[in-house]
Amino acid sequence: MKEIMKRILKQYYGYDMFRFGQEEIIMKILQSNDVLGVMPTGAGKSICYQVPALILPGITIVISPLISLMKDQVQALCENGIPAAFINSSLTPEQSRRVFINAKQQKYKIIYIAPERLDTETFCDFAQGISISMIAVDEAHCVSQWGHDFRPSYLNIKNWITLLSKRPVAAAFTATATEEVKQDITKLLGLRNPYVMATGFNRSNLYFEVQKPSDKYKALTEYINQHPGKSGIIYCSTRKSVEELCIRLNKEGYSCTQYHAGLSDAEKSKNQDDFLYDRKNLMSATNAFGMGIDKSNISFVIHYNMPKDMESYYQEAGRAGRDGSHSDCLLLYNGQDVATNKFLIDNISEETELEPEMQKEVKRKQRLRLKRMAYYCHSLDCLRQYILNYFGDVEKVICGNCSNCLIDYESADITVEAQKILSCISRMGERFGIKMLIDTLRGAKTQRILSWKLDKIKTYGIMQQHSESEIHNIVTFLISDGCIGVSDGEFPVLFLTDKSKEILFHNKRVSMKVKQQIRNTKTKKTAAVNSRINQELFERLKALRLKFAHSNQVPAFIIFSDATLTDMCLKMPLNEKSFLQVSGVGQKKLEQYGSAFLELINSFNDSCTEAVLNRFSKKI
Repeated sequence: MKEIMKRILKQYYGYDMFRFGQEEIIMKILQSNDVLGVMPTGAGKSICYQVPALILPGITIVISPLISLMKDQVQALCENGIPAAFINSSLTPEQSRRVFINAKQQKYKIIYIAPERLDTETFCDFAQGISISMIAVDEAHCVSQWGHDFRPSYLNIKNWITLLSKRPVAAAFTATATEEVKQDITKLLGLRNPYVMATGFNRSNLYFEVQKPSDKYKALTEYINQHPGKSGIIYCSTRKSVEELCIRLNKEGYSCTQYHAGLSDAEKSKNQDDFLYDRKNLMSATNAFGMGIDKSNISFVIHYNMPKDMESYYQEAGRAGRDGSHSDCLLLYNGQDVATNKFLIDNISEETELEPEMQKEVKRKQRLRLKRMAYYCHSLDCLRQYILNYFGDVEKVICGNCSNCLIDYESADITVEAQKILSCISRMGERFGIKMLIDTLRGAKTQRILSWKLDKIKTYGIMQQHSESEIHNIVTFLISDGCIGVSDGEFPVLFLTDKSKEILFHNKRVSMKVKQQIRNTKTKKTAAVNSRINQELFERLKALRLKFAHSNQVPAFIIFSDATLTDMCLKMPLNEKSFLQVSGVGQKKLEQYGSAFLELINSFNDSCTEAVLNRFSKKI
């Protein structure tokens, strides 16, 4: 069986070896075991259900949350020579009818469908009349209230599976899942003693950085100017921010489009295609954009605002570098981001179809996750390790590829400052949040301070020589270090812990890292990668790829990823046999594009040889 799996992997996808975890998951599915795969974006989740779908006798139904995801996946499958289709609201009734007819005639191996359509009478009748060998649930975290993209329609999947005349094997996949979310997926989808594979969350090719600029737009444009022509997503927390940023960037000569839920379907589709087909290299968007987007040449993801939880952040950041190339994940933070997210959480739309008690619980869980996200932005430790620890991946990594690891720190004794802060919390009766604490310490004369008579306590104004940001950084550090507790309510309150009492009453020393100097290791790494390939050949290959993409009316990355073009530059294949050794080149791609790409590479190689001979003859 393993030989068959590897043959399919090479023939259709052009890869010689499975990535970590893929082979084990595929084997379990073929042995009729239910599966739960937790694999980071870019780890190859889709291959885990597409390969067994080609081996199993019937049709595989893939339940997927977004039209864009289905469209991209089906385009890629068809380009690889795998018969597939999707059924969603973008199809006309006649197109849907044609898909049903073809499926009954066994013309497809894989059909993608949105969870909302499972309850329709037409699809239920169709499902009862075909042989379904596997149900694959993509973005499975959507079934859990602890998941960041909770979709009530996912709760209907379990019941729908039980109504089938014969229960097929079920496989669920997600990029980000805490232990609670994994338990929810198993229970709410009705997985039977599933084989659970969590491949680890580390994406070593991604560089993580948190900046706290006084001018976010200036920081953004400085980064874009340093990476001309690169493709990237800029995430904003509100529709208004998306639109304002897109207008401003275009006005100043940048190539940007936009995406948010308030746009019409036609505009969203056009803007998404402009980005996917490289007509625009920047996408300004809310979190409504990106789930399942397979565009492999996204070089950076910039969060213009802090997202509401680590799950959202890691999934969105993970859209960079899907092809394994070095890519940047930059978060631009300021304190207003927390307030904006609290507002968005507290004003969950009534259209979510949630009962009042469930809505209250969802909000509580979202506030907890927001707190952990804010800690990330203030952490002075390795950002990658923070992310991995959040998802329960306790394996220690040697990072060297995040802003904190590339900064030289020295330790500063903040015991006196900590004692002042903790004493103030105590004298305020452990009844207030961070804002009131900082205002009291700095001696502010706000209406709230005066009405609560906080100007009368001993610690009022005790840190007026410190800036608001300095105190905020120390408070955040003390919270993350367990020296200050924070309540779970709608209005978080600070309180003392056992650790804080040791600092106050037993003179326990407290040290905090202070930033010194940023090293330029990242720049050197990027330069080293670029120096390994001939940039002129790479650009010519990109131009040829774009020509085929326009001709076939598909995004360029569907033809070949940037990683595949890079491998061509490294291996310089000169015949069909060596062209098949390029990562990402399968039999169908060889037949479709091999002669054109080989002709270009051979021509380039000949011109380089001629140039070398000419230079040599001149020396003689």
